[in-house]
Amino acid sequence: MPNATEPTPQGQRRVALVADTSFYVGPPIARLLAQRGHDLVIGNPADGLADELRALGAAVEVVDDTRDLSKPDTATRLVEAAVGRFGRVDAAVAFSGRVVTGSFLTSTLDDLHAVERGCLDAPYHFLRAVVPQMVEQGSGQCLVLTSAAGNRPTPNAPLYSAARAGATMLVKNVAAEVARHGVQVNAVGTNFMDFPEFRRASGADDPAVRARIEAAVPLRRLGTVDECAAFCMAFLDGASGFATGQFVAYDGGWS
Repeated sequence: MPNATEPTPQGQRRVALVADTSFYVGPPIARLLAQRGHDLVIGNPADGLADELRALGAAVEVVDDTRDLSKPDTATRLVEAAVGRFGRVDAAVAFSGRVVTGSFLTSTLDDLHAVERGCLDAPYHFLRAVVPQMVEQGSGQCLVLTSAAGNRPTPNAPLYSAARAGATMLVKNVAAEVARHGVQVNAVGTNFMDFPEFRRASGADDPAVRARIEAAVPLRRLGTVDECAAFCMAFLDGASGFATGQFVAYDGGWS
């Protein structure tokens, strides 16, 4: 059975798709994949990133307007760009989400639908676009970044936690369905990451608030996007082809 550790046809370089490289773990994941010999299809690259990746030896295809994966055509455009330029997709990674806070007793149906759109529709469309291409190839690695909030009840974010748990179970079900085709599908759930959006949403730019947040993390600090990207390589770079259907929390021991 083919697997991710086998060479691509005729000695071709592996091709990786990173759905959003404008922020969060997108840019460092793209850099590491380029350093490890991948050509890249990247969505919404940060300023200068495409040229940086080319300087690392990667052929790069840029796809604009990919932030909203809940739109059915967004992931499809990314896969079509990869197949059109390189003929295949060996690895693909995406992150998405819509945080809605507040208690369940004060929540509304609109709140639930907003969470579903960002936390369930988006990974569904991504998997639905990427996985069939990998099944056709007979190999591939797909990683969905969700949230550790889906791994335990989360005070003040019950709808978000529930939707993230649903995304994790979607990944596991898809993985079970396509494993016989040599395709790996896994999830990494993050929390307490040191990047602007988390700090703004949590108030962690205030040193006193940050100290309280870090006290709730067993490792007593926030995680960095660079170390998270390094962790994700095990599910993307082709070196390990024998893990699928897994969810790993990347949250400093919180869950």
